[in-house]
Amino acid sequence: MSSLNVELVAADRKVWSGEATMVRARSTEGEIGILPGHTPLLGVLIEGDVVIHSTEGDQTATIDGGFLSVDHDNVTIVAETVQPPAKS
Repeated sequence: MSSLNVELVAADRKVWSGEATMVRARSTEGEIGILPGHTPLLGVLIEGDVVIHSTEGDQTATIDGGFLSVDHDNVTIVAETVQPPAKS
């Protein structure tokens, strides 16, 4: 099964990185879900939760807004502040 390489980055540090099967976040256009094989994307995120579905279980981080980039199964989320992921 394919997976995503995910990096969650705050302005001052890398908060989390790892493999995931899906990433969900809230964009200015509504909630977005990223699965392996997603087309390239650059999106603007709004304040809210980012849910990372990983082999370690679901991880939920809270961001204050930022950007999401998807390219070749690499997902990078950059925000000014990030509350580190908590397992759900």
